[in-house]
Order: sequence, then structure tokens, then C-alpha cells
Amino acid sequence: MGMGVELRNRMARRAAKEIEPGMIVNLGIGIPSLVSNHIPKDLHVMFQAENGVLGMGESPEEGEENPMLCNAAGFPVSIVPGASYFDSATAFGIIRSGNLDITILGGLEVSEQGNLANWIVPRKRVPGIGGAMELAQKAKKVIVLMSHVNKQGEPKILPECELPLTAKACVNLVITDRAVIEVTKEGLLLKEVMTPYTVDDVIKHTAAPLQLSDQVITLS
Repeated sequence: MGMGVELRNRMARRAAKEIEPGMIVNLGIGIPSLVSNHIPKDLHVMFQAENGVLGMGESPEEGEENPMLCNAAGFPVSIVPGASYFDSATAFGIIRSGNLDITILGGLEVSEQGNLANWIVPRKRVPGIGGAMELAQKAKKVIVLMSHVNKQGEPKILPECELPLTAKACVNLVITDRAVIEVTKEGLLLKEVMTPYTVDDVIKHTAAPLQLSDQVITLS
């Protein structure tokens, strides 16, 4: 069973707190695409998409969608003042030149070194890696939003990724339905726990070793 709407939005809302005024931010498919809905109206941020948009806003109201305006996943978006359109070559040029301040991606597995696997499950048919590799390697900060465990209840934060990698040592912050974990040079640092879970719950369902922040915050 997938996560409910409120839980997905809680994760997106927490990720939005990492965004500062004036940043250029790329949002991945799935939960990351919800982040733009949680940005304060007075916070000037330019959201970028690989299909050639810079300046996406929140999701439009039902009936207000523009069929010619969508994000990289094909979902309708709005735009903010100053937005621009361009071809995919320019969009990837922005990414590959290191001009993205943050990319927020979904994840299948993250290792304690910050390695990311998010594009393929063996024997599952997928269209390809897309822009995930460039985004993970080139953005100044990489945030991963994902469930803490898989459908079988097994940890997705591991000593080593078992699935094919998207990029090595790229992840800076992991936000799950249970916790907020920072990837540091000394290892994984547990900073926040989502209610109703506890620190012990998070440790039990994380396969990689966790260090505890001096003050682990509980998020409601």
C-alpha cells in the first residue's frame, strides 16, 4: 500500500524548508513534485524542469490546467512571474553546468556513503535513467524523499545499495515518512523523527548505522 496524501505532503512540506530565497531547484517525479505547493507565496524561488521550464509554480486548480504547460513527468503546473521556456538541450545545460542549487529526488535505496539508487528495479520495465544521473551528480545539494522501508517492510537505507546506482556519494539529506537523516563525512546523522515514530523505531528499520544529533527533533 502506498503512502497517503497527507503523509506525502508532510514529507514535501519538510523538504520545502530546505529551500532559500533566490534558489534554482529541480523537482523529481512523485513526492518531490509536491514541494512547490508548500513554498510561501513571498519566497522567490525558480523551479526548473528537464523538459524546458524555469519558474514553475504550484499545481493549478482543477479546471485551470494549461494542456501545453507541464513538468517533466507530464503533470500540469502553473508558472510564476519571470518564468521562461526553452528546449531540453538548454534545460540539461543548466543541470550539467552546476547551476542547480538543489535537486529533490525520489529514491529506492540510499547508502551510508550517500550513494543513490532510484532508477531501476531488476526485471522491471522502465523507460531509462532519464535526467536522474545528471541531477544527482551536478546539483549543489541533493535531497531524497522516499518511504523508510519497502513494500516488504525491509529498510531502504543500507550500508551499501543493492540496486543499480544512479550516482555515488551524491545525497546530502534523506527525508522519509519516519525521519530526517543527514549524510555526513562521519556517516548518517539522525536529526528529526516523524510522529508517531520514535528514535528506536527509526534505528530498528534502518540497516545502516545511525549517529544521533545532539538534539533529535520530533516533527508532528
